[in-house]
Order: sequence, then C-alpha cells, then structure tokens
Amino acid sequence: MSNIAIFDYGAGNLYSLKCALERNGAKHVSIIKTLKNVNRYNGLILPGVGNFDPAIRSIEPYRENFCDLIDRKIPVLGICLGMEMLFKKSEEGELEGLRIFDGNVIMLPKKKVKIPHMGWNNLDITKKESKILSGIENEAWVYFVHSYYIVPVNKDIIVAKSIYGKDIPVVIEKDNIFGTQFHPEKSGNNGEKIIKNFLNVCDNKK
Repeated sequence: MSNIAIFDYGAGNLYSLKCALERNGAKHVSIIKTLKNVNRYNGLILPGVGNFDPAIRSIEPYRENFCDLIDRKIPVLGICLGMEMLFKKSEEGELEGLRIFDGNVIMLPKKKVKIPHMGWNNLDITKKESKILSGIENEAWVYFVHSYYIVPVNKDIIVAKSIYGKDIPVVIEKDNIFGTQFHPEKSGNNGEKIIKNFLNVCDNKK
C-alpha cells in the first residue's frame, strides 16, 4: 500500500487532497515541508496550491533531493502549479523552475477567454497507453482552476489536451513523472480513478 508525501509550499489547505488519497487507497499520507527524508515515501505529490515564485523558494533548498528522487524513478505527480514547476520558467514569476522538462509556462489567452479558467472541461486523450489515464474515457470531464498553461518543447510527454481558447496540454507523462493541469481531487469519479492510477504506479514501482 502506498506511503505518499504531499509537499507543502505554505499556501492553502491540503486537506482535501490528503483525504482524496486516503479515500482511494493510500495507506499513509504525510504533508511535508522538507524533502530531506523523502526516501521513506514511495510517491510524492507537488500540489496545485500557491504561486510560482514562493513555491520554488520553498523547494529550492531541496532541489538536489528532488533530482535524486527523480533519478531513482520514485513516482511524482504534479498538480496544476506542481506540474508547472517542473518546467524551466513561468510567466507568473521570475525564478527558475525545476527544469525537469524543457519548456515554459505562459498565461492563458486573456483576450479570448476568462481568466482564471475555473470549472469543468473535457479531455482529449492523445495517448491511450497512458498509465495515469488508464480507464479514463476520451472526453471525460475534469475540474480546472488555473491562469497559466505549459508549453513543453518535447511534445511526446503530452498525453491529453483540452480546449480553452486554444488547445492546451493538460496531462503529461514520462516514465514515473506525471502532471495534470486540472485538480484530480476535485474531479469526481474521473479524478478518483486518476488518483488510484497514480497510487497503483507507486505500489508497483520496482
């Protein structure tokens, strides 16, 4: 059974995410503010709460620990901001991202759509073999709260898109690194299935 850590950037209540993980099969969920002892967990979540620069400042002292975790292929799920942090740079802030993936984070097209994007939208699943979207039907509805979106250099990591003013990548996956622009913990049955898929990856990590 999964022993999961949620990294706390110091912004917002993470209780709903913790409860969603426990409800869907996580054996133990810890909210942590340091990655020094992250080896005790078999999965890490970067939650979708907060702003880019303060979140990067919180995780920066543990950048080496985080990179080591990636190298050891411990499953990581970035949700919304947590996914955006995996890239080089964001228009929301001035600090450098974690640079796990090449690419930037830019603002949604405010001349075309209301910002923030808040509400339900459906998925265009582009890679049916995705582990994180296993069992999720194309056009499934999920819940978004965001003003920015990712622009990966390597398009192969994109496994689902959505339309909000334009096509935007909303799920990424490479090895044991996953990201969702939407919030699985707020996305009903589809979100619960995605959480279970992530926990299954954690349980089966060798």
